Amino acid sequence: NKIKSCESCLMPFKMDPLGDKRENPHYCSYCFKEGKLCYQGNLRDFQKICYEQMRNNGINPFKARFFSWMIRFAPRWKKS
Repeated sequence: NKIKSCESCLMPFKMDPLGDKRENPHYCSYCFKEGKLCYQGNLRDFQKICYEQMRNNGINPFKARFFSWMIRFAPRWKKS
C-alpha cells in the first residue's frame, strides 16, 4: 500500500519537486530535510506557514484555506 501524499502536510508526492528522490518515503521534500522534520512547532502555526506558501505559489485563497485546514488529519498531527 504505497503512500501517495506527505504525512505532515498532505501534499501529493506527484507535486513534490524532488518526486521519488525525496529523502523520506513518508514526507515531502519541503517537510523533511537533512534527516529530520523541518517544522517542530504546533499544528496551528504549521497550517499558517503552509497557507502562506500555497498563496505564494499561486494557489487560490479558498483552496489554500481548505488544504491548510485538512492538514489536521495528516498522520503526523492526528496525535496532537
